[in-house]
Amino acid sequence: MITQTIRYDLANGIATITFDEQGSPVNTMCLQWQDDLDAIAAQVVKDKAQLRGIVLASAKSTFFAGADLKGAMRSTAADGPRVFHEIERIKKNFRTIETQGLPVVSCLNGAALGGGWEVALVGHHRIAVNNPKIQFGLPEITLGLIPGGGGITKMTRVLGLMAAQPYILESKLFGPEEALKIGVVHELVATPEELVPRALAFIEAAQGKPEACQHVWDRKDYKMPGGTPSNPKIAGMLTVAPAVLKQKTRGLYPAPEAALAAMVEGAMVDFDTAMRVESRHLAGLMTGNVARNMINTFFFNMNAIKGGQSRPKDVAKYQPKKVGVLGAGMMGSGIAYAQATRGIATVLKDVSIDAAEKGKSYTTKLTQKRVDKGQMSAEKQQGILGLITPTASAADLKGCDLIIEAVFEQRELKAMVTKEAEPMLAEGGFFASNTSTLPISGLAQASRDAKKFVGIHFFSPVDKMKLVEIIRGKDTDDETIARAYDYVQALGKLPIVVNDSRGFYTSRTFGTFVMEGAAMLGEGIPAPVIENAAMQAGMPVGPLAVLDETALSLSVHVLEQTRIDFQKEGQQYVATPGETLVEHMVKQHNRPGRAAGGGFYDYPEGGKKHLWPQLKALYEKPGAEWDLQDVKDRLLYRQAVETARCLAEGVLTSVHDGNIGSIFGIGFPAWTGGALQFVYGQGIEAFERRCAGLAAKYGSGFVLSDAVKAALRTHQPVY
Repeated sequence: MITQTIRYDLANGIATITFDEQGSPVNTMCLQWQDDLDAIAAQVVKDKAQLRGIVLASAKSTFFAGADLKGAMRSTAADGPRVFHEIERIKKNFRTIETQGLPVVSCLNGAALGGGWEVALVGHHRIAVNNPKIQFGLPEITLGLIPGGGGITKMTRVLGLMAAQPYILESKLFGPEEALKIGVVHELVATPEELVPRALAFIEAAQGKPEACQHVWDRKDYKMPGGTPSNPKIAGMLTVAPAVLKQKTRGLYPAPEAALAAMVEGAMVDFDTAMRVESRHLAGLMTGNVARNMINTFFFNMNAIKGGQSRPKDVAKYQPKKVGVLGAGMMGSGIAYAQATRGIATVLKDVSIDAAEKGKSYTTKLTQKRVDKGQMSAEKQQGILGLITPTASAADLKGCDLIIEAVFEQRELKAMVTKEAEPMLAEGGFFASNTSTLPISGLAQASRDAKKFVGIHFFSPVDKMKLVEIIRGKDTDDETIARAYDYVQALGKLPIVVNDSRGFYTSRTFGTFVMEGAAMLGEGIPAPVIENAAMQAGMPVGPLAVLDETALSLSVHVLEQTRIDFQKEGQQYVATPGETLVEHMVKQHNRPGRAAGGGFYDYPEGGKKHLWPQLKALYEKPGAEWDLQDVKDRLLYRQAVETARCLAEGVLTSVHDGNIGSIFGIGFPAWTGGALQFVYGQGIEAFERRCAGLAAKYGSGFVLSDAVKAALRTHQPVY
């Protein structure tokens, strides 16, 4: 029997079920597959008398990719019953195949993630190719969902409530060797060609052995490893688990809580009831906003970035061999580390050899931590360090494919180092600035060839931050953008491409978050309220804490540079209330930020940081009225409005760059799916109404122009 997604072959008493979705590079649980699985399960029942065993295999390079997520994007709260029925239908077919008293073997030739791993769990015996690149596991939580095809129920029954938690609640993925070690894979083979012969050997050996044709949870003597929730030890741990989870999720992510509930509730009932409990929890999530937001961004938008949707198409793939970095400060040394750990020869230049050596020592420090933990060999460390050449001489930059300047945010200094270093580029090489705010077209005036000049904006700390913002100047050509994109991907980071403007996308939008926080302080709202409201809304830290980390003095420096730039253009820059307050903090109260001793916070030696006590006397107004929901909304909506403005102005050219950029660059809450999905998730009209209300109370930062409203509609994704 051949269907559109599955082939069924019967030979010598063996039914081979091969997943092979037509016209797709991977196998998914699309609606067609669900229909086809009905037919295949019915065929197994029909052929039972002549069967000795069943083999599950894949015709793709991976075993099975999982659920059809476009369907989830289209579902609404009203679809709950339909979604529940679909989940139950898939599980019913799984149960039919695995309870015929026949040995079922899963042949795992490649990755099996999410629904794909649940397909693999149908087999009583699982054989995998021992390739460290193959991944198994249940990543649903990262998409705002939970495993619902039996993944929670089965993994909990195989591993026990405590041991299963990392794989379910934390979406921990694992390779074939770990799978064998924890007992969810039973056998490893060296090549895909060995899978079917080993499967047939298992089926042969299983004849007349009922236990080999049964899952552990279906056996009469089954006991849950570690005990059920009624076990006092387990019960003790489960009383604190929801509180620990709430602390992590801040109540904004329903999936981990639903997964824990499905695990615990399922462990207290029989297998079939546990499976139904799991289905109910998943149906609730699949028809909710948070899952749609997260699927949109962490699956579809992320794949758009990785697949190079913002990369100019007709440019050959590029791999830089030697890259120069100008400035061995915090950013330059971080870039050098990122390059060397990816095998790229790096020339790290500063004004003195001592400064350059100090920059290189950052890589020594980071790699030494890994050596000490046994995660890296001393030889590997030496190989990485050998790729970094510290220098004070521009001549050592000769032959670089790319040179990146990461010097102080000063136009004249950047122009000077550009002119000094550019002649050292290899033929066809290009030059980049790691500026976080200065417009690229202006900096490119110092370049000998503005077509080969681009912004490559890293985030601090470079070793931890995944995002890199590529900025296209007025004259930057497609080849340079494509090469910058390839370079960023070669570092294992996420590139977004934006057009030039003051602050580009991320710094400009991030600025609205911190300055809205500072403005609220100036209005008399207590600092602890502002900081806690930001955390409750899902931001990683409060705006005042962030300003301290990035330095209030840097914000003042940017403000002064902006005033000068406006003056040159014959205009006057009017500072926002937040900018005025930050300037006041630095110039009147000498509070430049954490690095210089203190800003909005004090940093006692050996103690915990705390808000500067003087803030209360200086800014708090006892009679000031404030509403907690307004405080939260001002912080999120202000960033979303600025993102929408960037889209309307053409600074952003795609929704995926805006969503990924906001989450990975400025910490916009993941539950929203990013600053633009925050708009689309609640509906454009609802967003516009709330913005109008905020604008009436809190000013022009929340005003949506007709052009912005039109841009939001033009770019709205359709699934």
